[in-house]
This record gives sequence, structure tokens and C-alpha cells, in this order.
Amino acid sequence: MKKENYLDKIPVKSSRISWKTEEEKVTLVIENKGIYNRLFQKLLKKPKVSFVHLDEIGSMVWPLIDGEKTVFEIGSLLKDELGDKIEPLYERLSMYFNSLDSCRFITWKK
Repeated sequence: MKKENYLDKIPVKSSRISWKTEEEKVTLVIENKGIYNRLFQKLLKKPKVSFVHLDEIGSMVWPLIDGEKTVFEIGSLLKDELGDKIEPLYERLSMYFNSLDSCRFITWKK
């Protein structure tokens, strides 16, 4: 079985998430749908919409996720923009993408 290189993976934004940019910062807008979310909204007064405010690097990465660029390509663009400020680049980027994946903000193109 061939092991896939993480840098060759292509992230894809979840269709359930919209986003907006204000003052160069990205905010993800997530509508909380589904039976469990509705139950929590009624019982625990949870919001119908959640907002996730990304930091400087996240705000640079999110718009680059287009379903075509690999993790390596996104990293190269960040390196061009930020230079050594982003190092260790691919370790940080892999942790960031793992976080986005675990929150189901992205999937991976097959």
C-alpha cells in the first residue's frame, strides 16, 4: 500500500461554511443545523450561527484553499509572503490543516 505524502494533499473548504473578510482578518460563519443542534439551541440557548475568527496566518491560508492547490503549494505562497516569519512552515501548516479537518471545516480532495 502506497503511503500518501501529506504535502500532496489538496484541502477543500466545507460547503456548510461561508466566510467574510474584515480588516484583513477572515471570519468563518457556520450555521448550526441538524436535529442535535436544534435541540441544543432550544434547551441550552446555543446560537444558530457560530463565528470563528482566524488569526493572521489562518486569514492568509483560508482564501488559498480552493480545491486545487496542494498543501505544498499553499506553503510556498505563504513562504513567499512571510519569509522566515512562518518557519517551521510545513509543521505549522500541517497542524493547522489537521485542526481544520478535525473541526470539519475542510475535507480532502480524492
